[in-house]
Amino acid sequence: MPVKIRLTRHGRKGKPYYHIVIADSRAPRDGRFIERLGMYDPNTNPATIELDFDRALEWLQKGAQPTETCRAILSYKGVLMKKHLLEGVKKNAFPEEEAKQRFEAWLKEKGSKIEAKREKIREGVEAEQKKRMEVESKIREEKAQEIAKKHAELEEEAKEAASEESQEKEETKEEMQSAAHAEEAKAEVKEEKPAEEKTEEEKPEEEAAEEKKVPEEKEVAAEEEEEKPAEEKTEEEKPEEEAAEEKKVPEEKEAATEEEKSEEEAANQEKETEKE
Repeated sequence: MPVKIRLTRHGRKGKPYYHIVIADSRAPRDGRFIERLGMYDPNTNPATIELDFDRALEWLQKGAQPTETCRAILSYKGVLMKKHLLEGVKKNAFPEEEAKQRFEAWLKEKGSKIEAKREKIREGVEAEQKKRMEVESKIREEKAQEIAKKHAELEEEAKEAASEESQEKEETKEEMQSAAHAEEAKAEVKEEKPAEEKTEEEKPEEEAAEEKKVPEEKEVAAEEEEEKPAEEKTEEEKPEEEAAEEKKVPEEKEAATEEEKSEEEAANQEKETEKE
């Protein structure tokens, strides 16, 4: 029965890991297996490999055939190198101690290569991290500048709002003061109003008295109107009287002149008598 060293798949979709097993070549990939030798995880960099070195070498010596991936894994771990050296010892090409020395030298060289690769990977990761940090720092600086600008704008807006609030407060104070003055003026007006109300209360009495006077005045006016026709009659009689008086004046003048003449004649007669 041909036996193979191969991988069986495990893990979730997108992130598989594999078991290194000894199985019959006719069995399915993830079916029955004879023995498990280790584990292979390709998701890490470098890949993690766990292997039972001695059991893998023993199965190779028995004739188990590895698949391509398993052959690369065994070569990477030095199982094929160990098998090659042991075959040389069997053929008396070199002693067993020399084989051990060569294997140890190979392990050191392989370990140094693996460490160099790991260092390169670390350096690459660190360089990428530095680049990311620089990019992130630039982004942070830009964001900080934007935030500082926003804070400055907000502070300016807050100052403007505070100034507006102070102006509004001053305006409200002035309005309150003006309202207080207006209330004081209203209070003064209210205090003055009682005296005015008293005068207004007196006014109806005066109006009543005036109303009483009005009919009296009307009666007086009616009497005056009644008297006016008599006056008009007297005024109409005046021209007649004046004409009669004007007629009497020349008569009186004539009488006076006659009396004067009679008196002169009497005086002349007396003088004549005295002369005689």
